[in-house]
Amino acid sequence: MKVILLQDVKALGKKGELVEVSEGYGRNFLLPRKVAKEANAQAMNEYRNAEDSKNYKIATAKAQAQQQKEKLEGKIFKMKARAGKGGKLFGSITSKQVAEEIKRQYGIDIDKRKVVLERDIKEFGTYKAEVKLYTGISAEIDVQVSEEG
Repeated sequence: MKVILLQDVKALGKKGELVEVSEGYGRNFLLPRKVAKEANAQAMNEYRNAEDSKNYKIATAKAQAQQQKEKLEGKIFKMKARAGKGGKLFGSITSKQVAEEIKRQYGIDIDKRKVVLERDIKEFGTYKAEVKLYTGISAEIDVQVSEEG
């Protein structure tokens, strides 16, 4: 018997998956507890539509991430900071500040957790950073820190 899971079921599958179960398990356990619904024609049609919708959203997100990568790849983001003697910054340049600079220059809204700096920026200079846009898609950028003036 084929059923579509309405909830995650341990050792069987995740919500929304189509799985094959024994007749007794399906009729006596899964269906009465409303953990699954029988995969009849209407349910299968809804399942296919949901899968198509999910695949479309994934494809759209990947295409958008690829466009953002092309915009950002190899760009230099110039940041200004105040410093004391010896070029040491007061505080540091954070991934949040880099994300805000990306948004300001390109209008691309990026979560600060998706900006990975190779190390803490506490001095003037140019640093590499990685911007993770989607699973497997990331852009390498340079962050150039200079003195306010």
